[in-house]
This record gives sequence, structure tokens and C-alpha cells, in this order.
Amino acid sequence: MTLLAYPSGSEAAKRFLGFVNASPTPFHAVHNASARLEASGFKKIREADDWDKILQPQGKYFFTRNQSSLVAFALPSNWKQGAGLSIVATHVDSPNLKVRPISKREKMGYLQVGVETYGGGVWHSWLDRDLSLAGRVVVTQQDGTFHSKLIKVDRPLLRIPTLAIHLNIDINDNFKFNQETEFVPILGLMSETLNKPIDDGENDKGSRSVNVTAASIQGNHHTALLSVLADELSVAPEEIHDFELSLYDTQPSVLGGINNEFIFSPRMDNLVSSFCAVDAISTYVTSPNFGVLEGNVNCIALFNHEEVGNVSTSGAESSLIPSLLQRLSPTPILHSRSVAQSFLISADMNHAVHPNYTSKHEDNHKPVMNGGIAINTNANQRFASDAIGSFIVKKLVERKGGRIQEYEARNDMECGWTVGPTLSKIGLRTVDVGGAMLSMHSIRETAGSHDVQNSIDLFTSFFEGFAELDKTLTVD
Repeated sequence: MTLLAYPSGSEAAKRFLGFVNASPTPFHAVHNASARLEASGFKKIREADDWDKILQPQGKYFFTRNQSSLVAFALPSNWKQGAGLSIVATHVDSPNLKVRPISKREKMGYLQVGVETYGGGVWHSWLDRDLSLAGRVVVTQQDGTFHSKLIKVDRPLLRIPTLAIHLNIDINDNFKFNQETEFVPILGLMSETLNKPIDDGENDKGSRSVNVTAASIQGNHHTALLSVLADELSVAPEEIHDFELSLYDTQPSVLGGINNEFIFSPRMDNLVSSFCAVDAISTYVTSPNFGVLEGNVNCIALFNHEEVGNVSTSGAESSLIPSLLQRLSPTPILHSRSVAQSFLISADMNHAVHPNYTSKHEDNHKPVMNGGIAINTNANQRFASDAIGSFIVKKLVERKGGRIQEYEARNDMECGWTVGPTLSKIGLRTVDVGGAMLSMHSIRETAGSHDVQNSIDLFTSFFEGFAELDKTLTVD
């Protein structure tokens, strides 16, 4: 994707724009991360492979699960089973609208598409936006086999229109809407019904053809919708057997602000951290330091389903990290040694102080955009940070000349969560960090353009310097 020319702004932020614009779903994010890793010399392996015959010291490997999560790791030159892991863990999912298994709806001459909300989105921000579809589609191959193919329709297809102020005079005083009945996208007009009497609008279920076979979905969705998908994939509509599609905003991510100090974009929670993790480990393994440094296995993990609790085969509560630990250190003694030497940075975005709502932050914990990495702390363990993890992050940031901020929620407000506490259950030392942003979970979020490089610097310092730093620290 061609990037716009900006007179200023972080080069890393410009690279991020290309990544986020090409990654409207977790499937696309994992695909694009995989391409970057392969370009840096990582070899793709599969969980079903015999790793004992593949892994070598100084090797670089990655694997994916269900097209929606990714783990990459680089073995040091002196690698032996039982070595610790230095892991940066992020997530690639964001709140969005997902097309229902039966999406076909018709009302008052409109073609509509049934959707389900995913995660805790700022849903009013999705109104009056130019929306399209992206995800994966199961199609028939020419040889009769089936393949899951990625799709991203680049033109606006859908819209969720607001009700005009003339029909809702109190809209600016008390705006609320029903997410089931008043949050349904329109796809187009039923041209064949424009000159015919239409019903009273109470029946919005739409007609649905009887499936010819159990595997057919042709009756579940509008023919026009299936035709668009088929054209994008260069297949016949009847060759589409199933799909997972999400709506996304077609407006590209951009740098903004008077000095390009901002990024205006969807999905920055948490594609910023995911991009930075991929960028850092890709750059690290192509630097002179790789192959010279000894110590831990450097690793990144990009998970799905963090926004809905981490519970899935591709989420942080899955077997992805426990399986990696077990395969790299297959005996109980080696496994225990590996866990004891490991450290995990849980990287997610956090809340910058809002100039219009300063009271929403605790007085002494008000991180700002472009102010450096923020350490997230919560005494009730919604974040996994403690004094040891915070100390380590501060020393790693110090190596690169960066700055540290602190974030802790007010006692009278809810605190979010990350992949950190979930992964700390394995026994890994864990710290939660992130870049500060505004409008989290909106369809258009705002973050600091220089914080992209700040995160890359921390992760690079982690890969380069954690093992040596850990040798100087005594806890137990």
C-alpha cells in the first residue's frame, strides 16, 4: 500500500499506517505479520511438525493457529533446552461488527445485513461511516479441495445511518439506540420492490431460501452480497461455503495534528503493540547483535479474542504459550527452569488523559501521548505489573534513552484487562505496559505518532538486554 508523503512525523508511525490499513481483521494482521517475519528470515513451521528435527541454535521460526494468532521465536547461538523465554505478548482483535451466520434481512425496500457486536465498542462512532467487509471465506479449489481465503473489499458497501434530528429532536440531549433493532447496516435497495406496495415495516426477518444441502449457505445471505464476495475472490457464488466477515471503516489511517504528532486510525488497540512487536523482532534478528548475544529465546505472541476474555483456541488462555514452553523444554525439570528464567511483557494500549475529562484520571497518574511507555498497575491484578517487572522495564527503557509514565485507575472507576494476568498464571514473571491513547474502542482512535518508536525501542532493548539485566537482579 502506498503511503502518503508527510513533512514530519515518526518513520515508524508511517510504517504502522501501512500495516493497519492492510489489516482490517485479525486474519489480515496475522497474514501481514507473517509476511514481515518471512522477509526477515523467519521460517514458518507448523504445530503438527516434528520440531526436534527442525529447531537449531540461532534459528528463527514462527507458526500460526487458525489464521488468527501467531507466535515467533529466535533461538540464541548457545540455545539448549531449558532456556528461558523473553516474550512480548499482544492481541490483534478489536471491537467490531460481525456478519451473522444468517444475515439476510429486508425492510421497507432496503437490503439489510444482520450483524453482531463483538467486544466493548463505542458503538455510536460506527454510525454514518463508510463501511465495508473483510475476513476469510471458505471456497472450493479447482481440484475439489477447500481453502480459507482472505478477503478485503476496498469500496464502501454498508452504512448505518443515524435518524435525522428533525425526527428525533432530543437527540443531542439523550442519544441512545437499540443495538439489535436500530443498529442494522443497509446494503442497498430492493429495486424490484420500489414500485410495489411494501409492508408496514414490522417484519424485518426477510425471506430465506431453503438450503439445498446442509453445507450450503446460499439461502442465508443476500444474493447481491454473495456476488460481491465471489467477484472479489474470482469464484462462483455457489463455491462459497462459509465465511467470517467483519465490518470495517474504509477511511484510511493517517497522521494528524499540526505537527503530525497524532495517528488517527481504527484498531490501534491493539495493532500498535502488535506491529511494534513484529517490527522489533524482525529488526533484531537482522542486526549484528543477533547471533552474538546469549541467553533467552526471544519471542513474540499475537493473540486473538482479548476483547472478549482471551478464551479461545487462539486466545491468551489457550495452549499456545504452554505448548511452546513444553516443546522447547520437554522434561519437567527443563520446563521449570525455563519458566523461572522467562519474562513476559504484556503490551496493550492505555488511556491518555483527556483534556475535556481530566477528572477521569487519578491525580498523579495521567499519562500523555508521546510521553513514553506507560507501566500499567492495578492492585487487584487486572494488570500483572509488580515492583520487579516495573524495575526491569524502567532499566530497559533507560538503555534506549526513553521515558516512563505510570498509569493506575481511580478507585471509583472500572479497570480494563490485558493478556498479562492470563499468561502470568503459567508462572511467568509479567509486566503490563502500553502507549497512551484517546478514544479507545472508537471506530477512529487517536494515539501519539512518536509512541510507535517508543514501543519498538522498549521491545528491542528487551530482546537485546534482558538476559544480562536479569543476572544482576536477586529476588528469591
